[in-house]
Amino acid sequence: MEADRIDPQAKAALERQERLSVPHSRYGLKLFRQLSRATMWVQNRNPPSVGATFDGTIPGPAGELDARLYLPDAEGPFPTVVFFHGGGYVLGSIATHDWLCRQLTRESGCAVLSVAYRLAPEHPFPAAVEDAVAAVEWAAAHPDAVGGDGRLAVAGDSAGGSLAAVAALMAAERDGPEIDYQALLYPSVGIDEDQSSVREHAGVVLDADDMEWFRDCYYESDVHKRNPYADPTNAGDVSGVAPATVVTAGFDPLRDGGKAYAEQLVGDGVPTRYRNYEDQVHGFMTMQEVDRAHEAIATLGDDLADALAD
Repeated sequence: MEADRIDPQAKAALERQERLSVPHSRYGLKLFRQLSRATMWVQNRNPPSVGATFDGTIPGPAGELDARLYLPDAEGPFPTVVFFHGGGYVLGSIATHDWLCRQLTRESGCAVLSVAYRLAPEHPFPAAVEDAVAAVEWAAAHPDAVGGDGRLAVAGDSAGGSLAAVAALMAAERDGPEIDYQALLYPSVGIDEDQSSVREHAGVVLDADDMEWFRDCYYESDVHKRNPYADPTNAGDVSGVAPATVVTAGFDPLRDGGKAYAEQLVGDGVPTRYRNYEDQVHGFMTMQEVDRAHEAIATLGDDLADALAD
């Protein structure tokens, strides 16, 4: 499941990132978020070109949600991908995933609607789920507002991958909206401390304390951990959900949980493409300097283009 060593480009990227560690306190988190926003300007100063971008808001269950729409450099309308960023439900933003969303727009030929959701611990479960579902429902009901042609997919990485999977599950169980595809990038699902990926790779990007703190912030109560709308691996039947691509990384503590969900999808008859990048780490598809990130996004773009073709 993993290569002999981490890809040197990914390792170099990690060594640069290790200067910042996630604080496990509300005060430290506030400062960390402020610092992250300050550094995003540098990271995004030369973004890949797309046809157009529009910043705005869409209605959410507790107020407006920030959103950014990316349109391909082509004649629309386009299939729409609603994207949710990662960050353990605690960190992350539209800005942290701007490069990934731009690349995904370029490679898929889809309009990508990146949506910010309420973050924990200020807003624990089910706030993020409610926001994600509201965003998908809005995009489905207003295709003209996003340059859409009615075809719809959901996507996300890490915590955002879990939100995309839950949105697909809820749409299937609640008779809509119709979702044509889901793309789950190293999703935060089905995590168990006894999994070999957790035992062997905790400390690579995510350590055990990080994962525990993120879970405590998000779930707030252990009761929620068994809710299928908090973690879709708890669902007894996922046979009605949209076809999927599930991406994992060999040196990611979350690898085995993502693989298990891909197997659950296949077992329930859902067409699923599973890809494990054996020499990569959690979050690698946001690493601009990693060649395999470009490769993985291009492959995912092909999956979306094929699934959403006329």
